Amino acid sequence: MEGEALRDRWQMGIEARALVILTGMLVAFGIATVYSASAIVEMQAGLSHAHLLSRQLIGVGLGVVVFAIAAKLDAERWEKWAWPIMIASLVLLVIVILPFTERFAPRVHGSRRYLIGTSVQPSELAKLAVILWTSMLVVKKGAAMRRLTKGLLPFLVVVGALDVLVMLEPDVSAAMMFTLIMGIILFAGGVRIGHFVALGVMLIPLLYVKIERLNYLLLRMTAFLDPGAAPQAVSYQLRQSLIAVGSGNIFGVGFGQGRQQYGFLPFGYDDFIAGHIGEEWGFVGLVLLVLAFALYGSIGFRIARQARTPFLRLVAVGLTFTVVLTAYLHIGVATGLLPTTGLTLPFISYGRSNLVLSLLMTGILVNIGSSRERVFLTDTVEQATLRALPAR
Repeated sequence: MEGEALRDRWQMGIEARALVILTGMLVAFGIATVYSASAIVEMQAGLSHAHLLSRQLIGVGLGVVVFAIAAKLDAERWEKWAWPIMIASLVLLVIVILPFTERFAPRVHGSRRYLIGTSVQPSELAKLAVILWTSMLVVKKGAAMRRLTKGLLPFLVVVGALDVLVMLEPDVSAAMMFTLIMGIILFAGGVRIGHFVALGVMLIPLLYVKIERLNYLLLRMTAFLDPGAAPQAVSYQLRQSLIAVGSGNIFGVGFGQGRQQYGFLPFGYDDFIAGHIGEEWGFVGLVLLVLAFALYGSIGFRIARQARTPFLRLVAVGLTFTVVLTAYLHIGVATGLLPTTGLTLPFISYGRSNLVLSLLMTGILVNIGSSRERVFLTDTVEQATLRALPAR
């Protein structure tokens, strides 16, 4: 008696395989670095030396599951889910800032950015929403993207709503990321450069007024331009990060040997983990880190160039841009090249929301870099044979 079953499977290309290996190396390095940067600080706080490590490992476990599902799920399905994910992001961001939801959205370090303690950060989901929704709408509008009102205006309204909500937390860094992600996808989708220039000129007065109201942004800029002139409460973190990087010299002081792990550098396992890496691994370590994310970008854009559909091409561009830009902004902040932004280092910094999102985005990239095969599974009494044909 013979039977034949039909199913699809995904065959990873060279770029996808390379991305999996690179991501695994970054995650493994991140686990070790989080432990090195947090163990003593947690013990000083009366907690276990592995307190943050165990929490990060939970994020790694969940992220690996999400990564595996995304890598085997047809990435074209995300086009249908773009609107639901965008709506869910808007709703969650509204919940975060409502006055009567503070029980579920506590204020952490002066901002309300989380739900359910510090387990869920809606602005991370919103990054994915911007990528998927913007890519979907660019493809849907087609030639209309060349027109200002029908082409560009809807993007400004929806993403602008996200920007306003996260700025109310306040989280200006997230608003900046949403706008940059939207801009790069629109640029890749063929929007006229003149529209960006005109809108940028129109937004300058509004941005100036907003920034003028947020005094802490001005203080951060002062700390960036002249750390010695800024109040210590604002510039202390940057100063300690620069001390850490300078102490590392060329090859670093050695893994687990840095002095900043004693708590001199606040959030050395999170917002300023690149400073910790600079101390323990030195200039060479930071260069290798920069090269690792450059390789991630190179692989991601190669996947985008070979994508199966225009939608997947734009999604791959957005995903790659988001991961690499976030990494470089983080490194730039930790080394004093950029003003403090509060962005984490993908795959490495402590933080489960960002880690899970980064692995999810990488899983989608892996699927885009894979080819689908249609498999006929034929069973006989004596043997089972497997033959694969390209899917239509």
